[in-house]
Amino acid sequence: MTRPDKYVGVQNEVNGGMTTIGKLIRDAWVFGLIEESETCEGWNFAGIDSLLDKVNKEWDKYGCLVSHLPPELFERHQKIHGEAMERARAAGWSGEIETEDEK
Repeated sequence: MTRPDKYVGVQNEVNGGMTTIGKLIRDAWVFGLIEESETCEGWNFAGIDSLLDKVNKEWDKYGCLVSHLPPELFERHQKIHGEAMERARAAGWSGEIETEDEK
């Protein structure tokens, strides 16, 4: 199986978008780096890597902690990621994959 050369888009992701790239895109929405309507579908992976660098620079300003976000960003984070978790659970995601190695 060959690796795709374009990203499928957060709305088409496995596990209801609860993947590393899906979380990256939602963080980019939180920080206003891309519009919330931007799914990144069709982006090449160099574009995704560039977005990762920008998101990481934003997180660095807040010590990489949600609790250090200013109130407006904290509220956006809770809304965006909370709604994504609801959609993912409705699609069958349980979160167990992320904690599998903690057992």
